[in-house]
Amino acid sequence: MLAARKGEVNSVPLPSPADKTTIARAAVKSAVRRPDEVRITISAAGDVTLGRDENYGYTYSFDEEVKKHGLRYFTKYIEPIFKKDDFTTVNLETTLTTSTRKASKKFRFRGHPSYAKILTYGGIDAVNLANNHTYDYLEQGYKDTIASLKKENIGYFGRTLRLLKTVKGVQIGALGYEGWSNTSTLRKQIANDIRMLRKQGADLILVHFHWGVERSYVPNSTQKALGRFAIDSGADLVVGHHPHVVQGIEEYKDKFIVYSLGNFMFGGNKNPSDKDTFVFQQVFSFQNGKRTAKKEIRVIPFRISSVTTRNNYQPMPLTGKEADRVKRKMVSLSAKIKKPTWTAYEVK
Repeated sequence: MLAARKGEVNSVPLPSPADKTTIARAAVKSAVRRPDEVRITISAAGDVTLGRDENYGYTYSFDEEVKKHGLRYFTKYIEPIFKKDDFTTVNLETTLTTSTRKASKKFRFRGHPSYAKILTYGGIDAVNLANNHTYDYLEQGYKDTIASLKKENIGYFGRTLRLLKTVKGVQIGALGYEGWSNTSTLRKQIANDIRMLRKQGADLILVHFHWGVERSYVPNSTQKALGRFAIDSGADLVVGHHPHVVQGIEEYKDKFIVYSLGNFMFGGNKNPSDKDTFVFQQVFSFQNGKRTAKKEIRVIPFRISSVTTRNNYQPMPLTGKEADRVKRKMVSLSAKIKKPTWTAYEVK
């Protein structure tokens, strides 16, 4: 069981209030007594596409790299980071299926169900499914993706699915939405989902949004409105994706909104011009079971590929001048939103 490496973890995807399935609360209750002081490190990374669009050729594709190198090749540089934290989450922007019936759209991503093992190897605990590629292979592709994740004990959330995991005695909730429009319907769902997770015992709530404009480095008004609304409604951390490039970070009411994490392990493009990305980490501290005001974050600069000439789908942390360049880029992009006060909370 993957989660065992990060402490005592129980995972159950919880249905929306409209669903009639009853979930036993015992499945998400921790029997472990909390120590006086607990530190929970949450990591978030961006778009993960384990597979390809078959219309765009096999040479240098994700599938060809699998055939050449095997599944563990892709996680070489992320394992040391994600296996040391407590909860790692990404946006899974693909289907894991052998179904051949496709949606009528330009890009349709698919990977073999066995590719779910890559998430296990990489130390990824849960994935967001609220994005515009979840149904690329229609309902069967979606069902097969869920089955593939379940087989690897990977948590999943998004749209009507809520996730609750217990890590080191702390209950972590995760939600995901497609944030294309700032509608009253979506705001109502966000507020209700957060309220339900709190009622079910969540100590921390992470919200993913798939939103924004592709290749835009600055969040639009909808992103800012929804991100801040999620914080106002009780979320502890908001992270976003879809633009395929990074966007800035905002400190809002003592919490953080990470507007775009960019690509990460992205099989959807063999050679994007901007290969910069990062992992966002936040450490949450609890004293005697109560959340403290302490804030610690890490912005870990990455490139989506371990080579510069193309995308080999092997995310690699950057060092030296390249790491400094990406960090400066994040500060500069953050300044386009407002003064980047988040840098005061960075730790080594």
